[in-house]
Amino acid sequence: MPQDPASTPDTPPPGTAATGPARRWLVLGGSALAIALGLGVLYGTSGGWSNASAPGCAAARPVVEAMRPLARGDVAAVQVPKEPRPVPALAFTGPDGQPTSLAAFRGKTVLFNLWATWCAPCRHEMPALDRLQATLGGDAFQVVAVNIDTRNPDKPRQWLADNGIARLAYFSDPAAKTFQELKSAGKAFGMPTTLIVDRDGCELGVIAGPADWAGEDALRLLRAAIGRDRPS
Repeated sequence: MPQDPASTPDTPPPGTAATGPARRWLVLGGSALAIALGLGVLYGTSGGWSNASAPGCAAARPVVEAMRPLARGDVAAVQVPKEPRPVPALAFTGPDGQPTSLAAFRGKTVLFNLWATWCAPCRHEMPALDRLQATLGGDAFQVVAVNIDTRNPDKPRQWLADNGIARLAYFSDPAAKTFQELKSAGKAFGMPTTLIVDRDGCELGVIAGPADWAGEDALRLLRAAIGRDRPS
């Protein structure tokens, strides 16, 4: 099951609950806010995922159609969109410690993954992501696994080294802004969260929770995403 960062010890504890009339107003206000956020996601105020036409993603339509029947088995939980939309230029830190973003990977199909050391399902799938990078990684494809630990900045790198994860470049977002942006867009409900993004920055699929990314089901799906081995 996906793990919500808000429930982990790595994030600040929630505030004290209100009581009495104040609580009723908070409940009403919270309901109104939830409706507003839902409408924002639905009608396109969430920074890149809109229901407006997306001519820049027209080329991705045959790709998602090729992928749809391949979302099965170990990757059955991957949601392939009916209409591919541009993904926001999510910002994070590169292996050199300098700012970068998802836009820097244009020209490659990307498996964009958010993980943390406190997230047991994340830890479980990291070796598969490492093997996936070894199998498909290159000029056409890259796994971009972004760590969102908010404390102990050396811990994630050490965990990767201790567990033999050597093929994945280290990306980080200690403020966890990428998760919050995806959550606001209705694309993240817990950890891990993974997006499949095409070479033009368009969404091809999303999954909340872990998957066996090195398995045959995942490889068939991702080869279709890259443009290889599409069913006739």
